[in-house]
Amino acid sequence: MPGLDPQQCGGAGLQGHKRKRGSGFARALSLALGGSMFTPVVAGAQNAVVVPGLGKISVGAVEVIHFSIVTGVLGAALLSAIALIRLRQRTAAENVALQSRVAELTNALARSETLLNLKDQRIVLWPGEGARPSVVGELSAESGAPLERSTFLAFGRWLTAKSAASLDRAVRELRERGEPFELVLETREGLLLEAQGRKSALHAVVRFLSLSETQRQNARLKLEHQRILEDHRNLLDLADHLDTPMWLRDETGALKWVNNAYARAVDMTTEGEVVAQQREFLPATARDEIAKVHAVQPSFSARLATVVGGDRRAFTVTDVASEKGSAGIAFDTSAIETLEREYESTVRNHADTLDQLTTAVAIFDQGQKLRFYNQAFQKLWDMDAGFLDNSPENALVLDRLRSEGKLAEQPEWRRWKEQLLGAYRAVEPEEHWWHLPDGRTIRVIANPQPKGGVTWIFENLTEKIDLETRYNTVVRVQSETLDNLAEGVAVFGPDGRLRLSNPAFRTLWNIPERLVEGDVHISILKAACDGVADDSPWDNFVAAATGFDDERRDSHGRTELHDGTILSYAIIHLPNGQVMMTFVDVTDSVNVERALKEKNEALERADKLKNDFVQHVSYELRSPLTNIIGFTELLALGTTGSLNQKQKEYVDHIGSSSSMLLTVVNDILDLATVDAGIMELEIGEVPVRETMQSAAELISERLREHGIMLDLHAENAPAVFHADENRLRQILYNLLSNAANHAPEGSRITMTASNTGNGVAFAVHDEGPGMSAEVLQTIFRRFEPRSNGGRKRGAGLGLSIVKSFVELHGGTVKIDTGEGRGTTVTCRFPLMPKGVREAAE
Repeated sequence: MPGLDPQQCGGAGLQGHKRKRGSGFARALSLALGGSMFTPVVAGAQNAVVVPGLGKISVGAVEVIHFSIVTGVLGAALLSAIALIRLRQRTAAENVALQSRVAELTNALARSETLLNLKDQRIVLWPGEGARPSVVGELSAESGAPLERSTFLAFGRWLTAKSAASLDRAVRELRERGEPFELVLETREGLLLEAQGRKSALHAVVRFLSLSETQRQNARLKLEHQRILEDHRNLLDLADHLDTPMWLRDETGALKWVNNAYARAVDMTTEGEVVAQQREFLPATARDEIAKVHAVQPSFSARLATVVGGDRRAFTVTDVASEKGSAGIAFDTSAIETLEREYESTVRNHADTLDQLTTAVAIFDQGQKLRFYNQAFQKLWDMDAGFLDNSPENALVLDRLRSEGKLAEQPEWRRWKEQLLGAYRAVEPEEHWWHLPDGRTIRVIANPQPKGGVTWIFENLTEKIDLETRYNTVVRVQSETLDNLAEGVAVFGPDGRLRLSNPAFRTLWNIPERLVEGDVHISILKAACDGVADDSPWDNFVAAATGFDDERRDSHGRTELHDGTILSYAIIHLPNGQVMMTFVDVTDSVNVERALKEKNEALERADKLKNDFVQHVSYELRSPLTNIIGFTELLALGTTGSLNQKQKEYVDHIGSSSSMLLTVVNDILDLATVDAGIMELEIGEVPVRETMQSAAELISERLREHGIMLDLHAENAPAVFHADENRLRQILYNLLSNAANHAPEGSRITMTASNTGNGVAFAVHDEGPGMSAEVLQTIFRRFEPRSNGGRKRGAGLGLSIVKSFVELHGGTVKIDTGEGRGTTVTCRFPLMPKGVREAAE
C-alpha cells in the first residue's frame, strides 16, 4: 500500500516468500512494465528491485540475469513484430502494384494478339540462328497467300520466281546483316503484297501486308518502275558489251551517256570522260547532216564515214530524236563494203572465166529471162548478140532455135518445151540429150538456182562419142584379131601380171583356162609351163617381164616341147612398159612366121593407139572435171545465191566425187607416163621430217574424222637425201591414205623414217586386220580395188603408184602383214639415185 514500509508491511512473511517468488515476479514485472518501470538495486550480494507502489524488492543475481534475458527477448520480439508488420504492408503494396502491372501487360498482350491476328497482315519471326520461324497473323484469301504455315514459308510456291528470289535475298541480308527492306511482291495469280523487314536485338521480323486498291495501284506502279529500272540497267549493260558505238543526248544536243565501244572509238578510257569532255564520234559535217534531217523527221539513217584508230571507216548511223533528246547507234560496215567490192570483182572474174570456157553456159533468172551467156553459147548456137543482149525469155530462145532449124523437130513441140521448162520448178538438176539436125550431140544440164532461175550447160559431146566409137571398134578388132590368130600371144604388164592373151597361147603351152582368167602373175604361168618344155625358157620370160634393167632389149629364141612341137618365141618390150611374148609353131611354115610378124606390128600399132587414146581421154577428162570442180566451189561459196541444206549436200557430193575422179585421172596419167618410160624425176635435196609432216597434213582431216592418231618418228633418219620431193610426198600420202582406210576407229598409225646405211627407209604401220595371202599377191595390181576390211573402195591405184614411183627412184617396197598385227609398208630409197650420182661424178 502507499506509505507503508515494506519491511514493516511485509515482515517475515515477505522475506519468506522472497526466494520463492522473486524470479517469477521479476519476469511478470518485466512483462508488465516492459523493463522500464523498475530499477534493480544491488547491495552486496543481494539485488533490490524498486517497484513503484511496492518499494524495493530484493532479488538475487540469477533472477537479475533471467530478468535481463527476458527483457532482451521481449524487446527483440517486439521489434521483429513491428518489422514484420511493416514488411507485410510493403509486400501487400507491391503485390497490388504488380497485379496492376500484370493486368496492364495482359491487356497489352491481348491488344497485340488482336492486332497481329488481323486478316490483313501476317508476321514471320526468326528468333535466332538456326531456330524455326514463327508465323503470326493471317492474310485474306484475296491476297493470294496460302494459309498453311509450311506452304507460306515456301515463298517460291506462291510468289513469282523474280519476287521469291528478291524476298529470299532480302531476308538473308536482314538476318545476317540486319539490313531492313521494303518490297512489293507479286503472287503467281498476279496479286500484289507488301513485305517489310526489320531486325531487333533478338528477332528478325518480316511483315506481309495486304494492300488496298489505291495501295495496290501504287505498288503495281512501283513494281513496274522497278522492272523498268532493271530493264534500263540491262539495256545499258548490253549496250556496254556491244562493239557498236551507242550514245544518248539531252534536249540541247549534249552527250549524256555513251557505251564502252563509243569510248574506245574516240580513244577515251571511260564513258564519264567522254561525257565530261563532250568528245564527238562523228565529224561536224555528219552531225550537221543529222540535225538537218531531224528538223524534218525524227529518224535518220545513212552511211557515214569517220576516223577510228587512225583509219577511215564506214558506219551505218541510225539516230532517233524526240523532244527530250536523241539516241543513236553506228554499225561498222567497212567489212561489208569490202565484201561488196570483192563480190563484184568475183562476179566479173566469174563472167570472164565462163567466157574462156569451151562449154556453153547460159543463166536465166526466176522470170526465165536471159541474164548471162558466154561466148561458147553464142558460138554453139550461132545466135545474134543483139538478140541475146536484150534478155529474151527462155521459151523465145527455144522458139528461135527451132525456127532456124537448129533443134530437131519434136512430135509435140509445145509439150516438149513445157517439159523442158519444168526445170524452173524442179529442185534437182536435169539432164537431156539433144541430137541436132547437123549431126551434133549435145548434153544439156539444167541446174536450178536457189532463187528460181536455171543455169543451162550445153556440152558438145560429138567428138567424144565419135572417139569412143572408134576406140571400141579398135578394141573389138584387136580382140577378134588376137582370138583368131594361130600364134600364141601374151602381154604382161610392168608388174609381171598377164594383161592380154589369146587361145593359141593357152593351146600351145597347154595351160588350163582357169590360170589365164583374171590378172594372173607370170610366176604362176612359169610353174605351170616349166614341165612342158625340155629346156624351159620361162626364166628368161620372167626376167624380161619383171626385171629392172635400164636397157630393155627385145629377144627371140626357140624351145622344144615334150610332144615334139618346136616353138619360136619373141620377147618384145612395148613402149608403155609392158612386155609382149609371141609363140609360133615353126613346124608349120615360114609363112605363118611372117604373118605373125605382120600381126605383131598391127598389135603394136593398136596398143600404141590404145595408149595414146587413154592419155588423150584422160587429158580431155581433166578439163571438164576442172570446170565442174570450179563451178562446184563457186556454188559452195554462195556467190551465185544461197543454197539450202539439201543443195549444199549435193554440191559437197559433186565436189568430193569430182576431186576423187580428178585424182584417179591424174593417177592414170602418172602410171601411163611411168609405163611409157617418159616419167622424169626432179631430183633434189629433200628434208625428211618436213616432207613427212607435209604428207601428214594432207591426211589430217580424214584421220580426225575417224579419231585416228598419227605418230611421226624421224629421229634415226638423215636430215636430207636426194629424191623427187613431190613424188615422195605423193608416196607417203598414198601410204597414209591406205593405212587410214584400214585402221580401226580410235586406233593409231605410225610413220617412221630411218637410216639404212646406204639409203632411207619410210615405214607406215596401221593396226588394221591385216591382209590375207591372196590379197597380198594382188596388192600391187592396178584397177583392182579391194576393201579388205577398209571403209571404202577406191580405184585400186594407190599402192601401184607407190611401187612405180619407188622403183623409179631405184628403191624397193616391202609389205609385212598378218592377222592380229596390222600391216607395215616399207619403202626403201637410196641416198642418191644412180643417175644423179653419176651426174655428180
